Parts: sequence; structure tokens; C-alpha cells
Amino acid sequence: MLTRQRKQLILEKLSSEGQVLSKTLSLEFGVSEDTIRRDLRELAADGRLQRVHGGALPASQAVSSFAERSSLGIEAKKRVAKRGAELISPGQVVIIDGGTTTTELVRCLPGDLAFTAVTHSPGIALALVDYPQVDVILIGGRLFRHSVVTVGAAAIEGIAQIHADLFFMGVTGIHPDAGLTTGDYEEACIKRAFSGRAAETVVLASPEKINTASSFMIGELSLINTVVVEPDTDSRWVEAVSRQGISVVTA
Repeated sequence: MLTRQRKQLILEKLSSEGQVLSKTLSLEFGVSEDTIRRDLRELAADGRLQRVHGGALPASQAVSSFAERSSLGIEAKKRVAKRGAELISPGQVVIIDGGTTTTELVRCLPGDLAFTAVTHSPGIALALVDYPQVDVILIGGRLFRHSVVTVGAAAIEGIAQIHADLFFMGVTGIHPDAGLTTGDYEEACIKRAFSGRAAETVVLASPEKINTASSFMIGELSLINTVVVEPDTDSRWVEAVSRQGISVVTA
């Protein structure tokens, strides 16, 4: 079998099963594990998968630039964002993470909904200016341009002063085994800190994030309480997530 053919079969298996193991692939293709690991390294370098210990997971497509992500799966993002907005009650303190899906969340808010929004995204804060009933707290820090959010020690210090009702966490991947992941180490730290200051954490999971993984782990799925998904989300994924005590809400 040619290397190109083997790689294609690896990607097909990854797509259908959600993960691949180096040892299993080695036996299946009759080649050494070193050969399989080389295949996985090359596929990872091309952005086709995310290597993990012992194998690989589907790579999230949600790690591209903010501008590119803004047009990725926009209709699905709007649907899960609309459902997510319905989870906010008047008078709550709500942390809104940066990201393209949470940007859609703000656009779905009722004009008369009164609550306090906490965010480290200048873009989210600016979008909330159009909602006179929403008090906005903007967390400061060093601007991370890729995601247009603040990070660093100053942001962590500001987060520590908050007791919130809800946190809408942005992720680039949500996988039953790999947990919650994102494309930047400092962002992962900020997301964990926010989650630790909220009574409930919600993920708005548009399709490109489901069953995929990125380089940096935010935490296990137990870090969140609710995930909002499209109605046609893979039932096997929904069952795997539900078994871990996560409430799965359809848009």
C-alpha cells in the first residue's frame, strides 16, 4: 500500500470512529508503529489531525484566524447562540468568553434583558454597548491578537474578583476523551479561571468543534455543565457526553 493511500485510510477511519490508535493501525496495515507515527506526524503538520498519546484525534478547524472563523459554519453558530441566549435570566452575572460563536450570542440577546456581563473580549464589550440594560465589566490584560481577548496575570487577577451565575466558554474542540481544548496555552488558563468563578459553565458547540481536539487542554468535560448543539449532532457523541453528566441541549 502506498503511503498516500494509507494516510487517506487513516483519515477516513478517524472521521468514522473519532480517534485512531497507533498500535491498532500498525496491525491493520501490517507496518511498524514507527511508520504509523511518521504518517500521523505528517498529517498533523498538514493540519489534518491532532496527535495525542498513543494515536490521534480529529483536528479542530476552529483554530484559524478570527476573521476566517467568523465565516465558518455561521448558520449553525447562530442557531446554538440563539438557544444559548435563552439560558440567561434577568439579574444574573454572566461571563461571556471571546469568540465568533459568543459574538453571535450577543446579537441574539433580547433588547430589554437586564444582567451584568463580564468579558475579556473588547469586541464583545463593544457589541454590548447597544444593550442599555446590560452592565458591562471588561477584564483587562495583555491583548492576544489571534482571538482578540485579554490574557496574562492582570486578567487572572481581575477574574478572581468575580462570582458569576453563568460562563459561556469558547472552545475549539470538545471530545468525550480529550475533553475541552483550545489553540493557545494562555487562553486555556484564562478559560479555566473563568469556569472556576461561575456556578455553571456552558459551551456553545457548533459542528466544527464536536469530536475534535486542539493542542492545549482547558479541562475534562466535568468542567462544564451544559453543551448546546445542533439537532443532528452524532447520537454516539451525545451519548458519550451525557454519560459524563453533561446536559446536552439542542438548538
